[in-house]
Amino acid sequence: MDNNNYTFSSWLHAPGHRHWLEQEGNRLLAFAKAAKLPQGFGNLDDQGRLPADAHAETMNTARMTHSFAMAHIRGIPGCAALVDHGIAALSGPLRDAEHGGWFCAPLEYAADTGKAAYLHAFVALAASSAVVAGRPGAQVLLNDAIQIIHSHFWSEEEGAMRESFARDWSGEEAYRGANSNMHSTEAFLALADVTGDARWLTRALSIVERVIHGHAVANDFQVIEHFSLDWQPLKDYNLENPADGFRPFGTTPGHAFEWARLLLHLEASLQRAQMPAPYWLVEDARGLFANACRYGWNVDGKPGIVYTLDWENHPVVRHRLHWTHCEAAAAAASLLQRTGEHVYEDWYRVFWEFNETLFIDREHGSWRHELNPDNLPSADIWGGKPDLYHAYQAVLLPMLPLAPSLASGLALV
Repeated sequence: MDNNNYTFSSWLHAPGHRHWLEQEGNRLLAFAKAAKLPQGFGNLDDQGRLPADAHAETMNTARMTHSFAMAHIRGIPGCAALVDHGIAALSGPLRDAEHGGWFCAPLEYAADTGKAAYLHAFVALAASSAVVAGRPGAQVLLNDAIQIIHSHFWSEEEGAMRESFARDWSGEEAYRGANSNMHSTEAFLALADVTGDARWLTRALSIVERVIHGHAVANDFQVIEHFSLDWQPLKDYNLENPADGFRPFGTTPGHAFEWARLLLHLEASLQRAQMPAPYWLVEDARGLFANACRYGWNVDGKPGIVYTLDWENHPVVRHRLHWTHCEAAAAAASLLQRTGEHVYEDWYRVFWEFNETLFIDREHGSWRHELNPDNLPSADIWGGKPDLYHAYQAVLLPMLPLAPSLASGLALV
């Protein structure tokens, strides 16, 4: 990137840009409200409609609850009832009353569902944000989520999260995943703020030290996604299914951006709690960001960040996913805020120009969730427009300090 073509003036402080972010956030919220179903929130299609066979899903319900809670904290009318609806769903049809924890969908749609750390991290995040929003039932939901994490998922010996179990908590999966631990790190930062319990920061640091400062740094800042139970990399995992939406083969530049941002939030949260913050957090964040830009952006002759790379940093799945570009913009904003360096301003502008031009759908609403290698809309990996969480956070994060976490930070503005 060329850092010398303009007098440095950050978009992060420009009133016009902040107004644009706020408008985009309100537009996203208006679109997402149509996802409400009796048992939670479902997945909207490209036009913002619920398909005839739509049913509630725990991931989307938790993410929507978290997002609408943040909107309510910001003073956006019409969101309180949606937060309450999400709490009721997560406390009722999506919760396993027999064995504890949460299904991936209501039991009639997911009779054989297991219990996944990834989903439970989002339930904890949603509950913590709803507590900050002051909604009834949120504290009970949060207490339940914390108890389940303590009882089943958190491994003190490993300093990380176990991956998944059968419905009755038997049959632990012989797998450890960076993705579930990444979102657990996000949830733990929020739990530390809401509960005042610094153990959550210690746990987040333990995860980061293992997954990033240990494995990723030793692997030239490529985030290894898949591991055995004893944390040995599984580099051929899903080689035959490289475009999996949650566990793709190879490395995922979008996750490198997301981890980079979380490392900076963790550093700021530790400092805010007057706890030691390792010097390497910011340096690892720089390395992750630089690697993802170098090998992910415009690597096949067209702008945009590819979904996955192989172990030699060659593109595997060349589709561009919207969440990747949301995280890229948010990571650039966080590094710019942390370092003040012009290069991150340049990248921040590049990512938002790309998002506005190709992902944001001014005709039908929300964001196109996927582009093919020619940057044309596609639905090969993700169909429809189910996600509010990534884009809404992307427009909020540039306006907030690195700590406390999002909902708590919004409550202080």
